[in-house]
Order: sequence, then C-alpha cells, then structure tokens
Amino acid sequence: MGSESSGEDGGEIVHETLSFNDLPEDCISHIFTFTSPRDACVAASVSKTFESVVNSDNVWEKFLPPDYASLVLLPQSRVPLSKKELYFALCHDPLLIEDGKKSLWLEKMSGKRCIMLSPKEMWIKWVSSPRQFWQWISIPEARFEEVPELLNVCWFEVRGRISTRYLSPSTRYSVYIVFKTKNGCPGLEDVPVEVGVGLVGQESSQRFIYFVGPSDRKKEKEMRDVMKPEKREDGWMEAELGEFFNKASCDEVDLSVVEIKSPHWKRGLIIQGIEFRPSKRP
Repeated sequence: MGSESSGEDGGEIVHETLSFNDLPEDCISHIFTFTSPRDACVAASVSKTFESVVNSDNVWEKFLPPDYASLVLLPQSRVPLSKKELYFALCHDPLLIEDGKKSLWLEKMSGKRCIMLSPKEMWIKWVSSPRQFWQWISIPEARFEEVPELLNVCWFEVRGRISTRYLSPSTRYSVYIVFKTKNGCPGLEDVPVEVGVGLVGQESSQRFIYFVGPSDRKKEKEMRDVMKPEKREDGWMEAELGEFFNKASCDEVDLSVVEIKSPHWKRGLIIQGIEFRPSKRP
C-alpha cells in the first residue's frame, strides 16, 4: 500500500509505503481465519509477526468444528490446551462419538471432518443369527470396542447409512471399507464384490472391489476394472467404495457391499468400519 503527496510549489513527491506487517494484529488475525490450517502454518514459518498472530486462539478456533465445545474431545488435563493444540489433537487422535458408534477426526491440511462408521451402525446379513456365521471380537488395534469377524456365510451383504450433517459441507468425499483378512479370506479373496455409494433418493455409483485380489495374471487382466485394496499406515487394509458430493449437510448417504452370486462359502474377513474422507481428486 502506498500514498503520494506534493507541495503547492510543485516540490518533491513523498511516497509512503505500508506492508502487511504494519496492519494491526487483530486485522491480520481476521484475515488468516479465511485461509486454511496449511496456509496458516506456512505463514507462521516465514514471519515472526505472523507466527505470534497465527498461533492465537482467534485463528485456530475458526478451523475447529463449529460444535467442538459440545464434544467430549480429550481427557481432562491440568494444563488447558490452546485452540491450535486442540486442532492437532483432533487430527492425530480420533474421537469416539455417538456412544462409541462413530469415530471423528479432522483432515490435517484442510480441517475438514472425517468419520468412520462402526459396524454396530451397519446392517450385516446374519450377524445376529444364533448360528455361527459371524462373531463379535475385541482387538487392540481396532477403534471400536467390538468388530465383526466373518466365520462362514454364503450370502455376504453389508449395508449402512449416515447423515451428511456429520461431514463438512461443500466437500467431495471418498468412502472406504476398512478391514483385515485371515487365512487369505477364502471365498472372497479373488471374487469381485459389488459396492455402491450415493445420496438417498439419487442414483448410486456402482463398482466392484477385491478384498485380496487374484493371483492368476490372466484373471487379473480380465478383471482390471475391479478396485484393489491398499494397505494403510495403521496396518489395516482399505478398498474404495465410491464418492459423493456433500452440498449442504442435510442429506443421507447409503452404502452397500454385496456378494451373493458366488456359490462358495466365505470366511476370514474382519471389518473395522466404513470411513468417509475428503476426496483427493478434484
């Protein structure tokens, strides 16, 4: 910013230049609330003035979920957390909400919400049968108290629904099933499983996934359009079910994972949950 002036006698023009650093701190703080957590951290690393402003509670409170104060975020601590510390705690340590039926955390770069839906919130065919088709187990690496292990079924069907109010508005989401396999997941290892994701009342996207994938190259080539699973940093596997755009957080999303065509019995699958994350694709 700059200004110039000249005397009545036509004397020398004087230029005044103001930099961004010359703005009042509350003004700079307000400007940074319209950026992203990533942009704020970059700015803090290039200027001492920005560092003190960007680390303020006023900035980081804008990056937290609007209802963060109503959530039981962290165990009580003797030292109160700053809003920045609270933000990064939510990025690295997912919370259990809704009586332990959902897991919530924030995407580090954008601050957008991520959700994992517990199997207890899904409809799983035969999971409540008195016969031993499935069993609920507790394992330390799972986020939820209990997760289902597939023991022996012919009809494999998992369905779920979630309100988009749990997610960030104006955001495209990718949906994943998060799982582990035992003994090669017999009956499902190289069988294409039909999956779908979509807003209720609209046409769902349909595709096929593998829980393991074929070892035979010829079969793999024939089924090259089937989505393969990927290993996660936490040791679990994930396969992408589809995408949707959350426009206004007032809809519901349906999802399905179904394999009923193969006559083979299926076993050896442990489902941790269904995960909703902001899509990496534009």
